[in-house]
Amino acid sequence: MIKDVFNLSVNSMKKRKLRSWLTLLGIFIGIAAVVSLISLGDGLRTAITGQFGSLSVDTLTVQNAETGFGPPGSTAIKKLTDHDLKLAESVSGVKIVIPRLIRVAKIEYNKDAEFSYLGSLPEDREKLDFIYENLNTKVDDGRLLTLNDHGKVILGSNFASENMFGKKLEAGSKITIQGKSFIVAGILKPGSSALMNGVVMMFEKDMKDALDIGDEIDLIVVRVEDKDNIEKVAGDIKNKFRKDRKEKIGEEDFTVQTPVQSLAAVNTILNIINIIVVGIASISLLIGGIGIANTMYTSVLERTKEIGTMKAIGAKNRDIMSLFVIESGLFGLIGGIAGAIFGLFLSFLVSTSANTYFGENIITIGLSWPLLIGAISFSFFIGIFAGLIPSYQASKLKPVDALRG
Repeated sequence: MIKDVFNLSVNSMKKRKLRSWLTLLGIFIGIAAVVSLISLGDGLRTAITGQFGSLSVDTLTVQNAETGFGPPGSTAIKKLTDHDLKLAESVSGVKIVIPRLIRVAKIEYNKDAEFSYLGSLPEDREKLDFIYENLNTKVDDGRLLTLNDHGKVILGSNFASENMFGKKLEAGSKITIQGKSFIVAGILKPGSSALMNGVVMMFEKDMKDALDIGDEIDLIVVRVEDKDNIEKVAGDIKNKFRKDRKEKIGEEDFTVQTPVQSLAAVNTILNIINIIVVGIASISLLIGGIGIANTMYTSVLERTKEIGTMKAIGAKNRDIMSLFVIESGLFGLIGGIAGAIFGLFLSFLVSTSANTYFGENIITIGLSWPLLIGAISFSFFIGIFAGLIPSYQASKLKPVDALRG
């Protein structure tokens, strides 16, 4: 009997092909959005966690509160100074302390101009190597700067594009920064950071001369001796800065950020994005469910005579209800399966495109069976739920009234 009811449901869907496809579309879009965006979100989260875990577990940064970076420099009212640098160096457990300058400047080449970020490099072998390692700098053309490479710069991968200046930059090219001429020593490979892809890196002395910077530091990079003690060292730095600035807890005009805090902030943002995405996709699923309910109502009205005939030859109420519940469930199931497959394909496509563009395996998408099964099951139950009321009404039709209809 169940087999016969199932066949009747399938045949009914085939007879109304256009309506069936339109009904499936709402569920399809919702499930595809959920699967693709959650998969990409998980892949991005894994990539970010991996980068924090491999590059920055022994590094923290110190900067003044509300620091932002834009022309002509950082927006913090109070700047960090060499005095603050010495305070950080005096804390027990600190291995290396590196002052960094990050500014926006005018870059000129081929009679064209663009504004881009400048990042300073320390003139110390150990500190320079650490910055290169920490930023994962790899050269695509030319070489990295070495000590005493004054008058030379390293450019992010964006500068290799002809779209920036109308002419491709390469190692050996000459560019002008704030009116001063510099030679391009190397161009970096594309990376996952948009900032790094568009950065110009030079030694601190050159940067101060080009931008007329005095005793200012935008941020201090601190490498600790033992990564397991990074939170303790961060706390000690905070205490020393508070005491020096005569500030109370909670009233600091500076921040000390560890990798854990940075990762937590990123995870919070990703969680908010995921919630918004699921909310939007849920609206699509709700619309899909309404579409199924509408289709089932129309189907009941069109098939009243068929229902009357079935009841006249002995079909019971539960048989009629099963017929329509199975049909509405099939709408949800088929739409869910198609949407899950397409969503997974879409996430792999976006991931592959991103990895190809950046030249490295940044976002990895895994086949998450719990996500797929959960999405398909959810869409199946949405279909059943949407068809319950129409199915119940169909089962309550009296044979005589149904045959008249």
